[in-house]
Amino acid sequence: MKFGMCNEFCEEWNWESVCELAARAGYDGVEIAPFTLGSSVPEISTHQRDAIRKMAAQNGLEIVGLHWLLSRTEGMHMNHPDDEVRRRTADYLRAEIELCADLGGDRMIVGSPEQRNVPEGETYEATWDRSVELFKNLARHAGPRGITLCIEPLAPNECNFIQTAAEARRLVEAVDHPAFQMMLDVKAMCSENKPIPDIIRSSAQYLEHFHANDANLRGPGFGDTDFEPIAEALDEVGYDDWVSVEVFDFSDGPETIATESLRYLHEVFE
Repeated sequence: MKFGMCNEFCEEWNWESVCELAARAGYDGVEIAPFTLGSSVPEISTHQRDAIRKMAAQNGLEIVGLHWLLSRTEGMHMNHPDDEVRRRTADYLRAEIELCADLGGDRMIVGSPEQRNVPEGETYEATWDRSVELFKNLARHAGPRGITLCIEPLAPNECNFIQTAAEARRLVEAVDHPAFQMMLDVKAMCSENKPIPDIIRSSAQYLEHFHANDANLRGPGFGDTDFEPIAEALDEVGYDDWVSVEVFDFSDGPETIATESLRYLHEVFE
């Protein structure tokens, strides 16, 4: 098992400080939200990309990949009925595939709930068909670059499209490309009417990434979510890839979030 931390909980910290914190806390890698690197992915220069990758390596860290792919963008929507909106969004996601490859990451987490929702006035079925088409095309672009796209099931209070692991599995099967798989997020799984270990077992065939957090939106170990059965289920299905700490409540501060989350994960996984 490798442990990563998502960098957005460091808020206004520069990249060097993020890497130093991750290394000091004992993480293996950092997962990046592109909006923390610049206002637009195409504007992140080759020099900046090289510097980001080198700084991580100097601190003994890997770049896990990218998440929050469309956060803080404007005019983007994966499933919009307007062809031009979908084209622009697909082009931006292709630019992020190139960024991820340049940084040395190998996965991109497809969350971005607002930019994947079923648009007002549209049907679920039409949205589904557009998603399948989009991800088939993106997977063909990502695969040769060593990138896997991972669809993230999100809770009903976050979005109205791909709300369960079962839906994510069905989408993976419809896209039917090795560069399109799924990930699981503890917070989101807490919204399902199934025990988390059962969701993990059912999703094992397509499970490519894992986000660790608590139902209260804080870090793992900061609430009542018991990670021991989660760790046992991941071990049972043979998952030995990245587990990244992703939080949504930053009130504990970067140092505490990073160190205490990892301390708890080591405790339950080891």
